[in-house]
Amino acid sequence: MPSSVSHRRRTLAAAALAPLLLTLVACGSDGSGDSDDRLSVVAGAYPFAYVAEQIGGTMVSVDNLTQPGVEPHDVELTAQQLGSIVDADLVVTLDGFQPQVDDAINQSDLADDAVLDLADVVPLLESSADGHTEEHADHDHEEGEDDHGHDHGGIDPHVWLDPERMLMVSDAVADRLSTLDPDNAAEYRKNADALDAELTALDKDFDTGLAQCRIRSFVTSHAAFGYLADAYDLEQIPIAGIDPNTEPSTQQLAEITGLVETEGITTVFTEELSSPRTAETIAREAGVTTAVLSPIEGLTDDTSDETYLTLMRQNLAALQKANDCP
Repeated sequence: MPSSVSHRRRTLAAAALAPLLLTLVACGSDGSGDSDDRLSVVAGAYPFAYVAEQIGGTMVSVDNLTQPGVEPHDVELTAQQLGSIVDADLVVTLDGFQPQVDDAINQSDLADDAVLDLADVVPLLESSADGHTEEHADHDHEEGEDDHGHDHGGIDPHVWLDPERMLMVSDAVADRLSTLDPDNAAEYRKNADALDAELTALDKDFDTGLAQCRIRSFVTSHAAFGYLADAYDLEQIPIAGIDPNTEPSTQQLAEITGLVETEGITTVFTEELSSPRTAETIAREAGVTTAVLSPIEGLTDDTSDETYLTLMRQNLAALQKANDCP
């Protein structure tokens, strides 16, 4: 559950967005929209933008609301980005992941088919404070219910770290683009089929590569890897919860250090967009090493030449090395 401080911050942010969004909706544009005939797609974070780019190709323009190097959970939208949401043909998001994006969508005047909430597409997992996950019940809407107003609470949003769930995202994006632009439906389906083949191969490589690991647990900076662990019969031990900005208690740090020692864990994983300080402290106390395991929430200057697929394969190699996989 969010703390009272984070809840107050979200409430204040929503209040601050409201007047500007009303102005943008009334004007219909912030004046920066594309003048070409491509569909305008706005994505909340890099994984969603990646899928839209792969499937849309030259037929769409994709605007990623999370700039390189920015932690997507706490993205703060500019006036231009708010305008891009108002003007979008399609917004691809996952409600509950990015509060400001949720608020902007809720306060916009977008048609239902202009918003693709991946929470309606992919089976979600709930995450507990210790990082354990379990299947979340489907949340079908009653007729007339606001499709943009879900509140997923303790839901883990990192669906893209399971290639099989990314297959669902790919197909949903292709279907929605085809609905919005039926003249190019065959091309969208062709592109989706190509992406699906790559995702299927990726899933097979993970399944094979992690099947015989001697160590079945891995320690991560925050609880972003529940879907990966669930898909490949591993256990994540997160230092922080779903929100990477939460600070673990002294007792939690001691417990994690003890688990590293007793379970023979060789590596404490850090990530690109969060401080490695706490992970490095645990690794030093336990006498083990650190390595990067990317939640692929966004790109950085160091990973600007990478893609979702290359970063996932780097993750596979890092896990195989850390977990003693033949």
